[in-house]
Amino acid sequence: MDIDVEKSDVSDQPKFSINVLQLLKSAQMQHGLRHGDYTRYRRYCTARLRRLYKSLKFTHGRSKYSRKVISESTVTDVRFLHILLYTTERAWSHAMEKRQLPDGPNGRQRIYLIGRLRKAVKWATLFAQLCSIKGDSRTSLEAEAYASYMKGNLLFEQDQNWDMALRNFKSARAVYEELGKYGDLENQLLCRERVEELEPSIKYCLHKIGHSNLKASELLPIGEMEGPALDLFKSKLEAVMAEARSQQAASMTEFNWLGHRFPISNPKTRVSILKAQELEKDVQGPNADSLSAEKKLAVFDKIFSAYHDARSSIRNDLVTAGSAENVKDDLNGLDKAVSAVLGQRTIERNQLLVSIAKSKLSKNRDDKNEKVTKPEELVRLYDLLLQNVADLSDLVTSGRDRKEEEVAFAEECTLKSLAFRAERCFYLAKSYSLAGKRAEAYALYSRALSVVENALQKSQSMENSEQEMIAELKTLQQQCRSNICIEHATGILEDQKIPEQLSKKISNMSLTGADKKDKFLAEKLDVYEPAIGDSNTKVPPRIEAFPPASQAVPRNPIVLDLAYNMIEFPSLDNRMKKTRSYWPWR
Repeated sequence: MDIDVEKSDVSDQPKFSINVLQLLKSAQMQHGLRHGDYTRYRRYCTARLRRLYKSLKFTHGRSKYSRKVISESTVTDVRFLHILLYTTERAWSHAMEKRQLPDGPNGRQRIYLIGRLRKAVKWATLFAQLCSIKGDSRTSLEAEAYASYMKGNLLFEQDQNWDMALRNFKSARAVYEELGKYGDLENQLLCRERVEELEPSIKYCLHKIGHSNLKASELLPIGEMEGPALDLFKSKLEAVMAEARSQQAASMTEFNWLGHRFPISNPKTRVSILKAQELEKDVQGPNADSLSAEKKLAVFDKIFSAYHDARSSIRNDLVTAGSAENVKDDLNGLDKAVSAVLGQRTIERNQLLVSIAKSKLSKNRDDKNEKVTKPEELVRLYDLLLQNVADLSDLVTSGRDRKEEEVAFAEECTLKSLAFRAERCFYLAKSYSLAGKRAEAYALYSRALSVVENALQKSQSMENSEQEMIAELKTLQQQCRSNICIEHATGILEDQKIPEQLSKKISNMSLTGADKKDKFLAEKLDVYEPAIGDSNTKVPPRIEAFPPASQAVPRNPIVLDLAYNMIEFPSLDNRMKKTRSYWPWR
């Protein structure tokens, strides 16, 4: 197709109407962009174009290719405008597919990426020109905003002419702000979402021009927003943050940990540690409570990745250090300090998993079929926490000269170990209680109570004890006491009911072996009673008997001929054929 907009007189044909933003948003969300899969969306655009060409009989020929032009006189159906729109989307999604490569686009791929964005701008401009002639006023306005957005993307990716990029983004934002005031509720919401997606790109352009006092670090929360319009912005933001970290890492000369100072000479190690420390502010800073548990887990994964990169850089330096003992001692100490911080963050992440599991412990199954936590899962999580605390304690106490900070940290690890042991024992007792084992549950609750009391006594001797942990231990102490009383009382009641239950079972016994059981679901359809028991019990559901019981089936009668043995039959020897003898002596 070529760009060929022919000027002709405006005819009396009705104007076409396309809700551009709603059409594109629906296609993007249904075909891959909900999960950022640009390859799937590009293939959908290709298939959609093939169907449009075929339905309009506008194919370019099979044996010999002949390019057909979409011009003003050609657009006699709204589907011709759809062809231009989906051609633009195909080129844009192909460019975004190259942008999302694992290691980023190389030089050749970047040239191809910018070429595809130029194609997208070309088709979007043609689409806007034809919509201004063939479409109604709203369609023309949306097409202009769409073309401005594509031009802004091209300039944004080229890292040049930020003034023009800012102008295009502002033009698109102004159109969507006005369109968001009219129409149905769905269209208003889509326009507002697009305005919010354009806002970070506008701020970034202002930052690059120098008309904004916004720092690079303040752009990071903006990158947490989601939407296809923000993917180019996020790639630029990551590059800017990496540059800012490298500049900030130049002033970072040492790493402080528990009173020790370890020099950092490798720039890669500095950048990795600095990146991890910036991410730690998200889960430990004042805005940590506003983050959801899923986002916190994602931040922890990034922290682990950054610290692992730092450790790999440190160990590479150890290999190349040679025989310099002072350098090796500093690198070993730095590796130990980074490993200890990594262990602390691992404990914090596992504690977050415990809090998520506890929130689902008492929930019932909802419409989303959310899995209910079992006490055994919490026991497993506390096993991991105990192992993490033991590893961290061994790492801290392995040095020769121990400072006061290290001694206090080791005591804190001991207190955490006691608290985690008490929690593990408590949930192990809960699992035995759900299984109906009262004696074992009573003993485990008592053991958990004694461990909690030891932990509280130890926390009183420590000066800088965590108040949150002490509050949790006091709550656990009350729960242990109440559950001990409950298990004791429940066990006594069950012991008293044993003779009664035994007599009921004996009275219900029959010599024929047919035990009296509850009715099945098919036998009590007129009664509102569940046929499936509680999920915590192991009683099988009584829906239908399987295998089905044997039933008597009538069969054909057996006829016995009793008179046969009493009848005397006549002799038939005279009718039998006589055999002829060939031997004379017989």
